[in-house]
Amino acid sequence: MIRFVCVFCMLAGSVGAESVTVGTGAVLRGLDKVSGKTTDIELANGTTTEYGRLVISLGECRYPEGNASGDAYAFLTVRDKGATENAFSGWMVASAPSLNALDHSRYDVWVTRCKTK
Repeated sequence: MIRFVCVFCMLAGSVGAESVTVGTGAVLRGLDKVSGKTTDIELANGTTTEYGRLVISLGECRYPEGNASGDAYAFLTVRDKGATENAFSGWMVASAPSLNALDHSRYDVWVTRCKTK
């Protein structure tokens, strides 16, 4: 556990040293685990959309200068329509989707890249 925390601290420190650009939105990918169908979801910063039973809100998508796809990270809030609490709220990282993932019984959602225009 201590090793994981130390590695995470080193990664967070290196990200903080990079120059960051804010994208105009994000491209997410959704997976319906029941049907096996994937869907690309485009969101502008500050907007909300529905994907199946999920309500997904994008706060902002950021990326290191010159790398809008590989190292993109987005602040998302995800809520199931039938629930009162959020299923997810936080930063998702495109290059490490399992680092901070949505935990939902039917759907997976992850960031693929930031939109730049």
